[in-house]
Amino acid sequence: MARTSRDGALGATGEHHARLLLEGRGYRLVTRNWRCAAGELDLVMLDGEELVFVEVKTRRGERAGRAGEAVTPAKARRMLAAAEWFVADHPEHQNRIWRCDLVAITLLPTTGAARAQHYVNAIVVG
Repeated sequence: MARTSRDGALGATGEHHARLLLEGRGYRLVTRNWRCAAGELDLVMLDGEELVFVEVKTRRGERAGRAGEAVTPAKARRMLAAAEWFVADHPEHQNRIWRCDLVAITLLPTTGAARAQHYVNAIVVG
């Protein structure tokens, strides 16, 4: 399904909230929206010395399901493949331990406030 500019704006908003949440916990941004043949990594961050690939899922309300439930096995496989590609493409990170986290952002329709849930090491198999 093609993404609309509205979807892009929603995703960018969610990624912004996720980044603020993680930076507030001491994570450092490496890059965002990194792309390769395997797919895209929303955020790549450092948690201490550990490399963290962050999938951000954002929803307006919960009518279409919860944001945290939106990672399919196919998406998990693509994310793991992209993470391996990133490490291979960035020799400065090749000796780091790495993991894939999920940040689920729900924008509350009545107030526009964001509710965020961070799942550490959420994606381990595809």
